[in-house]
Amino acid sequence: MHTFKRLSQVFNSSCELPFDDSSKLIFMSDCHRGDGSWADNFDHNQNLSFVALSYYFNKGFTYVEIGDGDELWENRKFSEIQKMYSNIFELLHNYYVENRLYMIWGNHDIVKKNKKYLEKNLYYFYDEQKEKYEPLFQNIDTYEGLILKNSKMGKEIFIVHGHQADFFNDTLWWLSRFLIRYVWRPLELYFGFKDQTSPAKNYKKKEKVERNIIKWINSNNKMVIAGHTHRPMFPKVGETLYFNTGSNVHPRCITGIEIENSEIMLIKWSIKTKNDGTLCVERDIIAGPQKLNSFFNKS
Repeated sequence: MHTFKRLSQVFNSSCELPFDDSSKLIFMSDCHRGDGSWADNFDHNQNLSFVALSYYFNKGFTYVEIGDGDELWENRKFSEIQKMYSNIFELLHNYYVENRLYMIWGNHDIVKKNKKYLEKNLYYFYDEQKEKYEPLFQNIDTYEGLILKNSKMGKEIFIVHGHQADFFNDTLWWLSRFLIRYVWRPLELYFGFKDQTSPAKNYKKKEKVERNIIKWINSNNKMVIAGHTHRPMFPKVGETLYFNTGSNVHPRCITGIEIENSEIMLIKWSIKTKNDGTLCVERDIIAGPQKLNSFFNKS
């Protein structure tokens, strides 16, 4: 009941984002950008993320971040995250200036739903070299959900982080944040323990969240792209239309979902070794490409 109510609430209040055959969209989630400490799970993939974001920027893609972009449960100050990954935020700023950036908030960066928080932390950043504040995401709006609308197909794609299907990380997010900040982060930082309240680190919890989202999709006959569980998902034609971007904190890769030429695909960026022993970053297609129409015609 909680999942149906919350996901429907978000869907009914979401802004529409038009797209057509010429649209190029890359969806990623769960970057969990941190402060560079031992507990920062994004740190080991920062170079992969920078290469991928540079590729998509140069190719003319719009970047849609589906929640938990910044780890604001473990870390109190966004400014420290921005300083740690200034090169990535410079890229994101360039997307934003060209109107090619959309940020959806998840449970770990739920504070971004607060306009005053955005004004204080995301509108500007302090440039230490220039010794003054510079625009970052000036006047940015953030979203709990978005609806991609294709007028030609007459179909919609619902974009949402997915924690709404997880009572503990949605309604009780403040308690989850307390446990992460004051219990699990010290244990992870000093003893290597993992947070078992997170669906990304608890297999049974992950499956429960996925089942809840799938039930909502089947009941409402919608196509959904989500994050939260960190498990990439790409259905076959005829199956429930539940897609998941995966995350940017996998041990050896980052994953995402692309839409280009009205085709959708699940992709992976990873570091590979060439025959001569040098390392390189490569993009691989895990699933697809598949025409969106082939899914819509089955819905």
